[in-house]
Amino acid sequence: MPRFTVHIRDEWLAVPCRDTSNTIQWLGQEALKRYVKNKPDNGGIKAVKDTRFVVRRCQGLGLLDADDTIEDVLEDNDFVELAIEGDTMSPDFIPCEPGVSHLYPLTYFISMDGNSLSSTDLVNLGRGLYKIKLTPEAERKVVQSRELLDTIVKENKVVYGITTGFGKFARTVIPVSKLKELQENLVRSHSAGVGNPLSPERTRMLLALRINVLAKGHSGISLETLHAMIQAFNASCLSFVPEKGTVGASGDLAPLSHLALGLMGEGKMWSPKSGWADAKYVLEAHGLKPITLKPKEGLALINGTQMITSLGAEAVERAQAIARQADIIAALTLEVLKGTTKAFDSDIHSLRPHPGQIEVAQRFRSLLDSDHHPSQIAESHRFCDRVQDAYTMRCCPQVHGVANDTIKFVLNIINTEINSATDNPMVFAERGETISGGNFHGEYPAKALDFLAIAVHELASISERRIERLCNPSLSELPAFLVNEGGLNSGFMIAHCTAASLVSENKVLCHPSSVDSLSTSAATEDHVSMGGWAARKALRVIEHVEQVLAIELLTACQGIEFLRPLRTTTPLEKVYELVRSVVKPWFKDRFMSPDIEAVQRLLLDQKVWNVAKPYIDKYQTEYIPESRPISPTAFSLDPPARNNSSDDFLLSLL
Repeated sequence: MPRFTVHIRDEWLAVPCRDTSNTIQWLGQEALKRYVKNKPDNGGIKAVKDTRFVVRRCQGLGLLDADDTIEDVLEDNDFVELAIEGDTMSPDFIPCEPGVSHLYPLTYFISMDGNSLSSTDLVNLGRGLYKIKLTPEAERKVVQSRELLDTIVKENKVVYGITTGFGKFARTVIPVSKLKELQENLVRSHSAGVGNPLSPERTRMLLALRINVLAKGHSGISLETLHAMIQAFNASCLSFVPEKGTVGASGDLAPLSHLALGLMGEGKMWSPKSGWADAKYVLEAHGLKPITLKPKEGLALINGTQMITSLGAEAVERAQAIARQADIIAALTLEVLKGTTKAFDSDIHSLRPHPGQIEVAQRFRSLLDSDHHPSQIAESHRFCDRVQDAYTMRCCPQVHGVANDTIKFVLNIINTEINSATDNPMVFAERGETISGGNFHGEYPAKALDFLAIAVHELASISERRIERLCNPSLSELPAFLVNEGGLNSGFMIAHCTAASLVSENKVLCHPSSVDSLSTSAATEDHVSMGGWAARKALRVIEHVEQVLAIELLTACQGIEFLRPLRTTTPLEKVYELVRSVVKPWFKDRFMSPDIEAVQRLLLDQKVWNVAKPYIDKYQTEYIPESRPISPTAFSLDPPARNNSSDDFLLSLL
């Protein structure tokens, strides 16, 4: 029976059609019926028969006449879009995981050469801010390495992965007549992953990173195949890539095989225009053809650490974003708990000059310095008899600081890995030979991401203890659980429990996966990194950290309510106002989860950082005249505003 996939707002609906002599109007109404049925409020549609709409083909975006018959204008499994009159939602909207913006219209390009991509660039490619094209030099290198492989095949030389089997079958020579089948069988057999598919954003990152590695010119990929991959990326034709199945050596074989399988027109693919469908139909809907593998190309597509590294890029960008906002949140908590700023004196930290510790102490001074930003709250307890604060406040530079230093260490590892050739064998066109090695082993990013999870977790661990102090009247001098009429109202009692549960989960997730190894491929691959799990659990740890810090920020702002009319410093008042723009004060108990989610979104959007940053920069400019230059990144067109951190990144990827 013919079937058509119809896109309505944020939904993709499969509509079977027994009689293709029905009209386009009929198809639209059938799709609307299914759309309304799936919506609790009927999608705001009062009556399907009275709803005005237009229908167009996804391929070419041609409008369809409502009176035309389906058989005259559509083919089986075509993708069409239905736009309801009065809707303002973009037809290019891409459903995605909470915390990540939909893909933006692709206008700008990043020119890839395999050597200059950053983690920020990769995240922005995942978000759809850029299309891809190759530099002329990259194209030249790709052509040269392919010419060498073609010569090897022509001369019937025995070279691993080109004219032999793989792994345990490395000594099995394959006839020239079956080299194409060898590569296709490799991709099909290795597409053995399980679990949910990566989100569109993460699949775009994975594909973009594989393109970048191939652009180095040491993989033996043909320029024709690489261009086909770029066309698929630019059209957002994304393969079904299960998140589980890699042991991180020999590379991320299963995920990358699934990525390649879709490009071959097999398995499932997703695009903004088609939703999930058979890969060959998705490619066809965008005017693309499946790739045909040449000798060694299957291996070139699946051998490398790109799954670990692309997820690692997202993890380290998010970690960087939440770490600096953690300083702001902790400073606000210190104000509410009437702590002292003496522990942040620059002379103390100069005696233990870890860069992260010094940086965090500077941020605290820039937000709390009474000479720079007078605080009525601080003034109210200036002459109290308290000598020093609890560790959760006093030791923030030391605890937050090592998290910052670890993030920088991991960022360096990830950015190096992003621009590394991780295939096997390597093709050296200038030497006229291929060499087998072990660059596919994922130990570097695996270890780094285990370190990242452990370090960033501590931001939540210390935050949860500050939440306890805010909620505990014996420690805060504030009402129990920060609510009036305690007993009738429970206030932030269970919000703190949520934070405690997330911290406890993180303690298990922080067990390093890279300390494990299981021999695979009949002991040919007898030591592996388990980097795929290191990357995935690092992301989960970071998400929990974001949620715990969102709860602390909510809690600290609620504490401010009980100190009014006193005001805190100007930058922290701006943070308070930002939170109150999305969450009202807690006068009596109400549904709390939406408040936590709203504040977490502020952190994912980095709005807390953006509000406080001008004050931090001004303070550091006045007190630290030296400023480090930011390295420029070249683009073929002027891109939207960007920098070398994750300022624009929204966390996935709620």
